[in-house]
Amino acid sequence: MSGPVTDPSRAPVAFGLRAVPQLFEELQQQEVGRKRRRRRQRALNSLCDLMHDPERIYQAVTGGFLEQLKVLFEDEDPSVRTKTCELLHLLSAHSIGRQALLSSSLLPALSQLLDDSSSSCRLNVLRVLNRLTLLPAGAEALLTLVPTLMLKLREVKEEEEEEEEEEEEEEEEEVQVLLLSTLSSCSRLDPRLALASDGVSVLGHKLSHRSPNIRREAAAAMMALSVCDDGKRQVCEEAVLPVVVNLLQDDDVEVQANAAGVIMYTVIIITGKQQCLDLNVVPVLLDLVSNSEEEEEDKERRKRRKALIMYSLRALTALAEAPDGRSLLLEQLPLLVRRSEAAEEDQDIRRAAQTAVRVVTWTP
Repeated sequence: MSGPVTDPSRAPVAFGLRAVPQLFEELQQQEVGRKRRRRRQRALNSLCDLMHDPERIYQAVTGGFLEQLKVLFEDEDPSVRTKTCELLHLLSAHSIGRQALLSSSLLPALSQLLDDSSSSCRLNVLRVLNRLTLLPAGAEALLTLVPTLMLKLREVKEEEEEEEEEEEEEEEEEVQVLLLSTLSSCSRLDPRLALASDGVSVLGHKLSHRSPNIRREAAAAMMALSVCDDGKRQVCEEAVLPVVVNLLQDDDVEVQANAAGVIMYTVIIITGKQQCLDLNVVPVLLDLVSNSEEEEEDKERRKRRKALIMYSLRALTALAEAPDGRSLLLEQLPLLVRRSEAAEEDQDIRRAAQTAVRVVTWTP
């Protein structure tokens, strides 16, 4: 009988609680050249296998092992750097891993790998950074990176313009989605750095992208930028609203909801109201408010549909403050009244519709 078959790409793993410390010891061995690189690759592969177990993650972060990874960021072998970032990505899947990474000294060195020569390494870095923004403290820690992330997104934009006819690969799409999602999380905390980095213009280019995932994240980030007054003004000045209004009829309900959110914030200012009225947005918003299919949808889709209706009702309420908007909405008042009185209606939607009716019918 033959003996057990071992995987040559992985290091032998010790039993029980000894496994994680033993593999980190392997990473610190002092050989040089190909032997050290091979040892590190095998140890990292085995560690990544172990990190699918939450107990192993807890052991890794509480045992003080994370700081030992910093030296691997500078390894001459791109596969070692890539696998190290993959290990951090697995660790960051859990809250304790994200908190440990934020508390460590790894973040500055990790951020430098955004310019790594390996595209796989850069992708893993973006995955880690994006997961960190699941924590408010993570989004705050990454605020200083916003100009760099915006620059990366701008570089992708320029490549698209140069190679417009080429099919975009799946990995490149993921890069853009991660960049946009991370920027969105940071901008919800503070939009000023993104706005100062020409964010509205760069994001505006992504709103008409052929990928619904990129359109969705770009619209979400644009909504985050449009919360503050400067963001509203830039949205109007950069002629973004025509594209946003078109997205209200997108096939993806989340794209629609994010676009309605941009309009909801932008129509607070007079210029935003006028531009949206000139684009004839009122009938489109009314159509979105009237077409509810909640009974046929799952829980997650109902949640997105509710956001779309809420944003649309709030946008209509703000547009009713303009004489032209009020005139248009008075003609469609029965629709809003039905929404505000329906007993089976969601309570939040009913209240939003009631507010819209009060504003539309208000008289001095």
